[in-house]
Amino acid sequence: MPSTIQFLYERSVIHQSYLIVPFAYGTVAGVVVYSYCLLSLVTNQAPLHKIENPADRYTERLESIIEIAKDHLDRELQEEQPLGYYQQHYVYRHNLIIISAIGGKIFYDHYPPSHLNNIAAPKIFASEQDCIHWVKQGLDR
Repeated sequence: MPSTIQFLYERSVIHQSYLIVPFAYGTVAGVVVYSYCLLSLVTNQAPLHKIENPADRYTERLESIIEIAKDHLDRELQEEQPLGYYQQHYVYRHNLIIISAIGGKIFYDHYPPSHLNNIAAPKIFASEQDCIHWVKQGLDR
């Protein structure tokens, strides 16, 4: 993975219980070449969680890298995977926020724009809106 990257969270797509996160891998002859990483929306123990481009294919079209990732997931995961506790994901100030719920308690994962390490505070919320408001306040500081 390139040392300085910006994940394109706003262009992420959910497929087979994974969030496909594209990014600009580099440039060749002035043309941007795209790659992707996968984030499991079910558990961080999933086999392809935080894996970069397991299909080992790259393209100059953002839409094509999403299709490559979908095709790879369809071949690797024989049946549709459940989404588990995942509710929604948001992009705010280039940060990815994934909201989940267990037993009426809301929590979140927070991925910054430059790396796929969850930096969320261990905090439980009463509602999705409370969670989003709290995260936005922190990012706006």
